[in-house]
Amino acid sequence: QVQLVESGGGLVQAGGSLRLSCAASGSTFRINTIAWYRQAPGLQRELVAFIGSSGVYTFYTDSVKGRFTISSNNAKNMVYLQMNSLKPEDTAVYYCNTGYTRGGVYYSYDNWGQGTHVTVAA
Repeated sequence: QVQLVESGGGLVQAGGSLRLSCAASGSTFRINTIAWYRQAPGLQRELVAFIGSSGVYTFYTDSVKGRFTISSNNAKNMVYLQMNSLKPEDTAVYYCNTGYTRGGVYYSYDNWGQGTHVTVAA
């Protein structure tokens, strides 16, 4: 079992930056891929980015490409999401999640943190 704890959310003005952190503990040797999802009020949870265990392969959804960067520190069992040039539409609860990839497609395990709130004011 892997436990995930997100942190780093907050209130920021449009155009600002935040860095989210995801701390993994427990059976971290089982982790293949870690992803960031977000869920805005009234909307479905959506995949934002993921990173493979090697830290080399990354994916970003189109709406965040060029603005967000996912990275990992395997020695510390940490995954980060650097978010720059934030927009009001980035407002959501951000979650990290473990899963695996096949053919470049991410498959999520039912393993979620409690989430961290990001609010971007216009």
